[in-house]
Order: sequence, then C-alpha cells, then structure tokens
Amino acid sequence: MTLSSPGMLTRADGRRRAARALAMALIVIVVGLELRFHGLGLGLPAFIVKYGGSVLWATMLYMLLVALLPRMSPWQIGGLALAVTVIVEGSRLVHTPWLDSFRLTLTGALLLGRIFSLWNIAAYVVGILIGVWIDRMAMRPASA
Repeated sequence: MTLSSPGMLTRADGRRRAARALAMALIVIVVGLELRFHGLGLGLPAFIVKYGGSVLWATMLYMLLVALLPRMSPWQIGGLALAVTVIVEGSRLVHTPWLDSFRLTLTGALLLGRIFSLWNIAAYVVGILIGVWIDRMAMRPASA
C-alpha cells in the first residue's frame, strides 16, 4: 500500500490510517500542552517553547486532517494544512472586539494565537513536514 496518490487506499486501510492519525494527534496535543505549560519550568529555551508549540500545532492539524480525509495523499493533506495555517496566522491581522476577546482566553490563544508572525508560518511548514513523514512511516508495509 502506498500513499502516493489519492484514492489508492482501501476503505479498511483508510480507517486504519485515520485511527493512527487520530491517536497521533492526541499524543501531539498532550506533548504540545506539556511544552506550553511546563517547557520553561523544565529549563527549555523560550525559543523552543514558542516555536516548538507552533511546530506541534501544525503537526496536530495535519494529523486531524488525515483523520478526517484519510484517502487523500500526504501531500494533498499537507497543502490543505498549510492553507489552514496561513489563514489562521493571517486572521491575527484581523481585529474585532469579539475576536480579540476570544484570543485573550486560553482556548483562543491555543487555537488562534495572538500575534502575527512570519516565523510561525515557517514553524508550521516544519510541523506539516513532520506530519507527512510520520504519516508515510506509519502507513509503510510491515516488510518495508
């Protein structure tokens, strides 16, 4: 089984891929929250905590998209994930009272962030590439 083109997976393979991706997304969420809330306390540099969180957020998004669209190719999902991350990052340039209020909540900060940064987009690309790599490795035949 390969993931080079969409529709190549059987329904059962798609379900297996979706389940693995969902499990991976949950693991990434736990690691990301731990990094966010305890990274500085563990002595990690602020740079690692800040951009590591962005990398993990994009990896989580990629995995959730795989869980939702398991028959799409990794590169198609990667492109979709990149589009979503750029839109979310660009939304930080939009300021309305209700959106700014939401961004000040923990949920808003974790989902949307607060401040626009091109560096975040670079971190998202890294996270998506990690997601593609994990996805491709998880779906390799056992004999590979």
